[in-house]
Amino acid sequence: RRGVEPCMAAIAVAPSLRRPLAAAALAGLWGTTCLILGFADGGRLALGLVLCVALAAITLIDLERRVIPNAIVLPGAFAGIAIVAATHPGTLAGTLVAAAVAGTGLLAVALAHTGGMGMGDVKLAVMMGVYLGPAVATALLVGFACGAAFGAALIVRHGAAARKRAIPFGPFLALGGVIALWFGDRVLDWYLDEVLAGGG
Repeated sequence: RRGVEPCMAAIAVAPSLRRPLAAAALAGLWGTTCLILGFADGGRLALGLVLCVALAAITLIDLERRVIPNAIVLPGAFAGIAIVAATHPGTLAGTLVAAAVAGTGLLAVALAHTGGMGMGDVKLAVMMGVYLGPAVATALLVGFACGAAFGAALIVRHGAAARKRAIPFGPFLALGGVIALWFGDRVLDWYLDEVLAGGG
């Protein structure tokens, strides 16, 4: 990940505000997650709150250092597996399959476009699959859509030179993860009911 993209490095303007803003953002994520998911399913809520912590930390670190640390992704994945096994053991196999498929998909993209996505992004996709299950598909779609939109905006602003600018993809995946956490099941239900069923 080469260089520092000015638009993505805006947080560097006031370093002293990074941590307080991150804490405020995490509090907002927690509050919204509690409101949307509710308290009826404690296991699902626990997964959501832990995922929010991991995604907030990964976003901040990826913006600052252009790296997604194993020290967060790997323990995060194991913590998610433990929560699923303890609260929804019947879904564990499907969760692991979703995580494997998400990681394999991003690995294929990373290998096809060397110099773009890194293995950190692949591992992040696997971790999100553990927490989101099949809804990780929504997370990846949103992440790619937002990343593509940001890239298009850079091209409009900077022209062909924008193609040489490296931007971290982790924050876009994290955004997709949060949206999938809140609305992923609804999006999948809509897609299966309206798009696939309607097409059939």
